[in-house]
Amino acid sequence: MADNYLENQYESYLARKAAMGKKTAKKKPIVKVQRLQSEAIEALKDIIAQPSFRMPFDIFREHLYSAEDLYKGYQLGKPGSFKDCYDQQVYNHYLKMGKSATDIKETLARTLHDHSMTNAMNDFLAHFDERQVVGIMGGHGLRRTDDAYRQVVTVSKTLAENGCLMVSGGGPGAMEATHLGAWMAGRTEAETDDALAILKEAPSFQDKLWLDTTLQVMKKYPQEHTVSLGVPTWLYGHEPATPFATHIAKYFDNSIREDSILTIAKGGIIYSPGSAGTMQEIFQEATQNHYLSFGYASPMVFMNRSYWTEEMPVYLLMEHLVKKEKYKNLLMTLTDSTDEIVRTILDFQNKEQA
Repeated sequence: MADNYLENQYESYLARKAAMGKKTAKKKPIVKVQRLQSEAIEALKDIIAQPSFRMPFDIFREHLYSAEDLYKGYQLGKPGSFKDCYDQQVYNHYLKMGKSATDIKETLARTLHDHSMTNAMNDFLAHFDERQVVGIMGGHGLRRTDDAYRQVVTVSKTLAENGCLMVSGGGPGAMEATHLGAWMAGRTEAETDDALAILKEAPSFQDKLWLDTTLQVMKKYPQEHTVSLGVPTWLYGHEPATPFATHIAKYFDNSIREDSILTIAKGGIIYSPGSAGTMQEIFQEATQNHYLSFGYASPMVFMNRSYWTEEMPVYLLMEHLVKKEKYKNLLMTLTDSTDEIVRTILDFQNKEQA
């Protein structure tokens, strides 16, 4: 090998690198990228502006939904008019195009809609301390006549009266009970019992008068001070969104919706009896707490001792995994006591604020 071969090659490399740097600087690639991005945005606007791109839902929605938005077209006393409301029209379109649609315009429209929902939800949540946001998870099949339904109402009502923003999946069952509790915040126990008596005329969301009884309660006991957030999905569009949620972020993509609920409920999550969906949420939340995904772990409160240790013994499994150090940082509570559930959540908030 010739003398100084490696040194000469290295000097040549440095010279080429310097020349490339100068050449790159002259081209100003950042400006070119910005121009391409701008052109892409304008092209996207042109596509969406085409008549053929029109959808039965708002693609660029600036605000969260309300019950009035979703149930626009419904006539009280005429259950058959349910099919005419905005929510059902969107759901029917969703089914027609396919839950896993392949049409590029349809998939793009859904993605843009869900992105708008997330932006609107973040704007809404900006008014709250993150530890004020508390979630309640549970089954959609919980009936208005069930004792667990009444307990969820009481827990949610008490937490809302103590400044918590109550969040759920926004559907019927335990989710509805969450928002009914927040809706009745500030009301007496007698008024809450009266509201429940009205709702019990239609125990299941499958009953024809489910929506009518809901609207009757809302009219008799209007809520002007306490808000709550429901996060339902058109994937389960057969489960109606509860009107008791004052603010509703409804998604097409259920995976984004599920992750959003668990991500924003940094004040803790309460698990009332549920099935497969609730089980999924338990392990997903446990993973977030294990890795301290948001800098700290939040309470996981299991409501109904016998359910979570006998019928669905997931608590025993979680406890075993914690002892084996397969899960760390889990703040778990198992209880039947409404007072203990509330105290666990509020103590966590007070501790973090101290």
